[in-house]
Amino acid sequence: MISVETIKGAFSETECARLVALSKASETRDAKLVGRARDHNIRRSDLVWVDEAEGYGWVMDRIIDVVRDCNRSVFCYDLTEFAESAQIARYGAEREGHFDWHSDIGSGVLAEKRKLTIVVQLSDPDAYSGGVLEVQPSTAVSVAQKACGSATVFPSFMLHRVTPVTEGERYSLTVWAHGPAFR
Repeated sequence: MISVETIKGAFSETECARLVALSKASETRDAKLVGRARDHNIRRSDLVWVDEAEGYGWVMDRIIDVVRDCNRSVFCYDLTEFAESAQIARYGAEREGHFDWHSDIGSGVLAEKRKLTIVVQLSDPDAYSGGVLEVQPSTAVSVAQKACGSATVFPSFMLHRVTPVTEGERYSLTVWAHGPAFR
């Protein structure tokens, strides 16, 4: 059975606060869809790419550890690289930040190689309302943990969304593990 996995404490609260501070101090970009299209009806958030910040190599080191352990014990996918930078997304209530139902596999050179999606909750769950990460592994919808520092890992072909933020702001870290096409 294909599952959605939660790794509690993948990042500490201090590390999450450090990543949120990085996002707040950096120039953000309006989030786009695969193929560089922009549609605010589907996705409304601001992004910061972690690889553009000096001194944050530890983030990918941690992600690699989390993915290696989770893939070995649950998914057993053929993973070969992390070809895209981790991104910090900010979903703010002032513009009802959200990302409607989608999968992370697309027709782009990198998007077609995505195998696992990793989303780390950076915000304190009391800092916002709405902004729920939902993943649909079957006909039932799985709701991701909102605990600060928890990582949700799932196959990139699964439909998922972030519901609109209605109060405050939600920060998350997202990255993809890549590999050869599924067979």
